[in-house]
Amino acid sequence: QVRLVASGGGPVQSGGSLKLSCSASEYSYSDWCMGWFRQAPGREREGVAVIDGDGGTGYADSVKGRFTISRDNTEKMLYLQMNNLKPDDTAMYYCAAPESWASPNEYQMGCQYVALQVPPRINAPGAWDQGTLVNVSS
Repeated sequence: QVRLVASGGGPVQSGGSLKLSCSASEYSYSDWCMGWFRQAPGREREGVAVIDGDGGTGYADSVKGRFTISRDNTEKMLYLQMNNLKPDDTAMYYCAAPESWASPNEYQMGCQYVALQVPPRINAPGAWDQGTLVNVSS
């Protein structure tokens, strides 16, 4: 089973910054569509940012201009730089590969579509690993 372990979360004041990291255990990681997802208490899990194998990126409207996703294929790492954080950003953050829960038809629509438009299937076997909690205080 591929491990995708997120880290770097913690408490931060509104307007502050955090950088999340995700380590991948799979050697073919560089080809993957990868994304950051979050789930706040009482809310559905949602896609936040996505990056494809060619480095193309996409963001949810709520984080555009504030969050930046990046990857280091040599080190098999995924990052999320979060600036100007708001209390609404408080959530558990996960990194994941949408291919692990998307249907073939959904995945054919493209990396950005499947990560940001298709509701993540939180019960998909092996799709989700350790998250990291971000807590933004006002």
